[in-house]
Amino acid sequence: MGMPVRIDNDLYDLAKSHASAERRTIAGQIEFWALIGKAALDNPDLPIDFVRDLLLARAEGKALARPFVPQGPQ
Repeated sequence: MGMPVRIDNDLYDLAKSHASAERRTIAGQIEFWALIGKAALDNPDLPIDFVRDLLLARAEGKALARPFVPQGPQ
């Protein structure tokens, strides 16, 4: 269920430009940022780029997944 929320105009404009570039709605962009922020706070030992990439990979679903193949000597 959607709920109206007041946010700063600058944050709205920033979300609008990122949403357009990443093909999301403005609300979807803000939700994505909130998920990254929550995941980063829940896992402070992980780099933020790793958290973001993990959330993006999970959103892609298993259809695009490739099995992990270790590289180098074993």
